[in-house]
Amino acid sequence: MTLRFVVTGTDTGIGKTVFSAALTDALGAYYWKPIQAGLEDETDSETVQRLGRIPPARIMPEAYRLRTPASPHLAARIDGVRIEAEALIPPSTDAPLIIEGAGGLLVPLTEEAVFADVFARWQIPVVLCARTGLGTINHTLLSLEALRARSIPVFGVAFIGDKQAETESIIAKLGRVRSLGRLPKLDTLTPELLRQAFSENFDIDLFRKEPV
Repeated sequence: MTLRFVVTGTDTGIGKTVFSAALTDALGAYYWKPIQAGLEDETDSETVQRLGRIPPARIMPEAYRLRTPASPHLAARIDGVRIEAEALIPPSTDAPLIIEGAGGLLVPLTEEAVFADVFARWQIPVVLCARTGLGTINHTLLSLEALRARSIPVFGVAFIGDKQAETESIIAKLGRVRSLGRLPKLDTLTPELLRQAFSENFDIDLFRKEPV
């Protein structure tokens, strides 16, 4: 079976798109953002293509492109679009596939469904991106509980930010989860520096192991 991961986060704006770009690059993978909300600035697909130097052919088209930068359920309502959560099906690819969600696990797609409901149906291992700043222990452990309550396979946690050894350690211990590594903040974010930072802080072979 082709290697696939869902990349989600404990919150919005924590850096999961940058992480997705690095992981897509490292695995020679395809990238898919099922729902893009907000089109005025660079989209997540465009960011991944630029930072990961991903060929356009390996950027899969979004299922929904919503103009309004808001929660998908609200953006869809404003844009006059109906999201069919049950129709979201990961594309078939001949290489690994990285799927990036929007915001956190309980971001509503519709009035009835959140992203975690879709992830539960897919049963694709999840990489949970977590910042290292104050408050992340609570947010990360709650996110892990939400994943396990829906029997979603958890591959591990990828930390993003400055080193906080105690924080990273207690999350791995209490959350009973694999710590995959930490992507540091980069003062200058370029494809070259991102590739280097990922290579120095993550073992790509770890991503070929089974979820724990």
